[in-house]
Amino acid sequence: MTGASGTGPARKTPAGIAATKASAPARRPVPAGPGIGAGMERWISTFLDARAAEQGSAKNTQLAYGRDLIDFAEWLARRGDDFQAAERASVEDYLVFCDAQGLSKATRARRLSSIRQLYRFAHEEGWRADNPALRMKGPGATRRLPKTLDRDEVLRLIGAAEAHGRSPADRLRNLAMVELLYATGMRVTELVELPVAAVRGDPKMILVRGKGDKERMVPLSTPARAALKAWLAVRDAAEDEERAKGRAPSRHLFPGGKPGTGMTRQHFFVLIKDIAVAAGISPEKVTPHRMRHAFATHLLAGGADLRAIQTLLGHADVATTEIYTHVLDDGLKDLVLTKHPLARKG
Repeated sequence: MTGASGTGPARKTPAGIAATKASAPARRPVPAGPGIGAGMERWISTFLDARAAEQGSAKNTQLAYGRDLIDFAEWLARRGDDFQAAERASVEDYLVFCDAQGLSKATRARRLSSIRQLYRFAHEEGWRADNPALRMKGPGATRRLPKTLDRDEVLRLIGAAEAHGRSPADRLRNLAMVELLYATGMRVTELVELPVAAVRGDPKMILVRGKGDKERMVPLSTPARAALKAWLAVRDAAEDEERAKGRAPSRHLFPGGKPGTGMTRQHFFVLIKDIAVAAGISPEKVTPHRMRHAFATHLLAGGADLRAIQTLLGHADVATTEIYTHVLDDGLKDLVLTKHPLARKG
């Protein structure tokens, strides 16, 4: 039976998760806020463990689910409520609260999705006899066209990366990262977590591990291969020096500041902003993800097949990739309206 504290019974047969008694502490602690209570904390931890084991959710996705559910749990706790006792009206009131806080439609839709999936899991496990979020309609995320960079801006970024850095090694690393990002359309997490072994031997294609540990092969351009070759030479020399001092080498292609670590996403985010400034481009316009958008839109404009772009980007659904066709349509429409000799003025 389920206790009043909101603690559910142990999951019976999860793939890859050991059976746990309801009173046992969660294996993956949730950084709970004040007053969340052990019961709701255990619900969140067990749910996240199950997602990680059965669906192979990416680390950043897991963190997003955790943050959403902790916020909902804290809101419930302030009302003297919990996951076990909450009713449909509670979920609706929470969404109204989120709206009043000024959260975007996309954020509110994601939070409802997190709550809905938690309660679906709880219902399947027998923790609750109902799902209070079932068939609840969210605000609906406004679908925005991805902002991108044109070819000239990308070329300026590449040129700036080659000249930006306090040392020759930094400049070679920066060039390799920007070339690799544009040549492959990788996500920033995929870039910074890329193992050095993936590029050994001057390969024409490399294996990338994406969301949910899904793997895909992506080709390397000639400039990217040249940049990688130059970077590997100085990287390996530096690693040999570190090894001689008894320090652990990094398995990452782009090592971090501490021995054995890799560069963080946050470090690269700041780095590419600095490179944008050096290139004379507004740093607000340049992000790692916009380089990914540039990769896709430039391929599409060059006549690449949509399914091929889907594979290269690692999209599970081609509908996600199709949004780039709208970006291209807008670009073509603007071209006609501004360059056609018979286009109306004003």
